[in-house]
Amino acid sequence: MKKQRHTTTGIIMLGFLLGALGGTVCLLLPVSLKPGCRLDFFDALFVATSSVCVTGLSTVNIGQTFSAFGQVVLLFLIQFGGLGIVTFTTLVLCLFRRRITLTDRMLIQNAYNLDTLSGLVRLTMRILQVTLCLEGIGAVGYAFVFVPEYGAKGIWYSIFHAVSAFCNAGIDLLGGNSFCKYADNVMVNMVTVFLIIVSGLGFPVYWEIARTTRMRVPGKKGNGNTYVRKMNLQAKIVLLSTLFLILSGTVLTLIFEWHNPDTLGEMGWGQKLMAALFQSVTLRTAGFATISQEAFRPASCLTYLVLMFIGGSPAGTAGGVKTVTIVLLIASMFANIRGKKDVGIMHRKIEDETIRRCVAIVVFSFSVLLVLTVALLAVQNSNFLDTLYEMTSAIATVGLSRGLTGMLKPAGKLIVALTMYLGRIGPITLALAFNSRSPAEDFSYAESKVIIG
Repeated sequence: MKKQRHTTTGIIMLGFLLGALGGTVCLLLPVSLKPGCRLDFFDALFVATSSVCVTGLSTVNIGQTFSAFGQVVLLFLIQFGGLGIVTFTTLVLCLFRRRITLTDRMLIQNAYNLDTLSGLVRLTMRILQVTLCLEGIGAVGYAFVFVPEYGAKGIWYSIFHAVSAFCNAGIDLLGGNSFCKYADNVMVNMVTVFLIIVSGLGFPVYWEIARTTRMRVPGKKGNGNTYVRKMNLQAKIVLLSTLFLILSGTVLTLIFEWHNPDTLGEMGWGQKLMAALFQSVTLRTAGFATISQEAFRPASCLTYLVLMFIGGSPAGTAGGVKTVTIVLLIASMFANIRGKKDVGIMHRKIEDETIRRCVAIVVFSFSVLLVLTVALLAVQNSNFLDTLYEMTSAIATVGLSRGLTGMLKPAGKLIVALTMYLGRIGPITLALAFNSRSPAEDFSYAESKVIIG
């Protein structure tokens, strides 16, 4: 089992690393750059890492720097990073008609945290089909705006931004201001919000929603009835926590920024609501922006740091420590406060190992954030809030910045790139390490009491 654990976590870590390095090499090719543009190694590595880790931070202007070939490379890196090495490996094996071995099936099982080896390849292909379908819907929606504005180039813009939004990458081709010029465009806002939300729910929730909304029609006359089975606990937690976080972010943005002339202050009430909703949703690791992040007040920024750190939900394209992780930790806290032995949610007991896994993921992510934020402050000597915002955005693979990205020194670029990489693979590999633990490691030490609090 030790060998399998190493294979599962190692392949994922190595896959993202090779993707970033391969993308760096491709972006450095002259054919990837527009005439007259130059790109040094650090910028190429930063952009490639940001793309494959679906973060969205960039030290260069993507649309003005990269040619059509370079943009295709970025699109591939984004799609690869969003779906992950496991899904792509399965796709390649199927395309070349290679047999899916038991090791491959165990890799898929661990990657999606499933409890069965049956139907895994079919599940992976369904994920690809759903992804392409939703990205296609998004591209059509964007086309209503981009094609009239940019002509034939608008088709490419629609496809690129649909993939970038669904994979929660936040990389755009429109210049250095993301979607700020479309802050009042309902179509762009709603298509982007739709893609971010559905991708952030996680693929297992899709199947659960489909399962619970099926209709049964007994009898030949069709006098059937619609029944809705009870959703599993995973789907309930994801849907309720996602709704709560989106609404909370929207309401708090409206409260803090309603009279701020640099953000919502000059907008009508309808546009304020749309802009606040977009900001709340994009903080779930998407990275697009309709309002400059530098203009938000400190109270808003502190709220956004929390939302970014939480991120989306498991087994999707979003980053962060994940909604389910935070909900279980909160439930554990209340269970301890009330003196309960077991942690329960919605009349269901949560395993102690799952709680320990949540603690490990949050402590790891926060530790990386703390250490590398100090390192970046030492290298850049920049504003504390801007630096913390940048690093939280990187560790949670969000892609929002308060203007620090473009001012990073070479050492700073390496620190942020490392943060993006660890933020993308860290929670995944920690979860897999717990899932694939060897039975030989299940031993106990003698108990000893210590004083806490």
